[in-house]
Amino acid sequence: MSAPDRLSLPRLIGHRGAKHHAPENTLAGLRAAKRLGMAWVEFDVMLTGDGVPVLMHDESLKRTAGLDRLLCATSLQETRGLDAGGWFGAAFRGEGLPTLEATLSCLAEEGLGANVEIKPAKGRERETAKATVELLLRAWPAALPPPLISSFRMEALEVARDLAPDLPRGYLVEELPADWQATARRLACRSVHPWHEPLTRPQLTAIRAAGYAVAVYTVNDPVRGRELFEWGADSLITDDPPALLPLLEG
Repeated sequence: MSAPDRLSLPRLIGHRGAKHHAPENTLAGLRAAKRLGMAWVEFDVMLTGDGVPVLMHDESLKRTAGLDRLLCATSLQETRGLDAGGWFGAAFRGEGLPTLEATLSCLAEEGLGANVEIKPAKGRERETAKATVELLLRAWPAALPPPLISSFRMEALEVARDLAPDLPRGYLVEELPADWQATARRLACRSVHPWHEPLTRPQLTAIRAAGYAVAVYTVNDPVRGRELFEWGADSLITDDPPALLPLLEG
């Protein structure tokens, strides 16, 4: 099988919106990322108990929405009125838990591209991917570049591959496994998204040499960011856009 066509990515992508500057996985966070100079954002999608895709990272609602309950055991109606912003700061009190559908409208308003991470609760990998991808196919804003779908879960990427073969996929890993290329090829991915801490220069070079774009997460230190760009990283996913934007100057 030939190498994938090189995927063009922005140099910086705001992680969960702009995680150091606004509550993660909220519309306020996406808008903050735009104000801070991001052209793209990354966010996590998980299902409510009644199968609605919403933006959420943890399986539990406790940390970011104050309810000590699993999202997969909570209906969309029961999430209404939850405060997903007050934990971050008083200015964000009352910020709601957004549905993916509302998020797509926000992206259109702000002109933001997106890396959509499918973040399923255990056992709901295929169901979450199916609901997410079907909504992206139906409602993705036509004026925006196609969404980049990523996941740590192979089942989710398989569903994305089968339902939306033309949408680009990214293979998310913590530490690059020995069989990464076979997996990326099987899933027809166009990018690989490694965690920056264990990533080495030879690994990054090998990923690019195989034809894949490299989006490295989560990079907040400009010294490390400069190093990764020098190694050949295509994109850095960051909580702190202002810290890394100077790397793009000159």
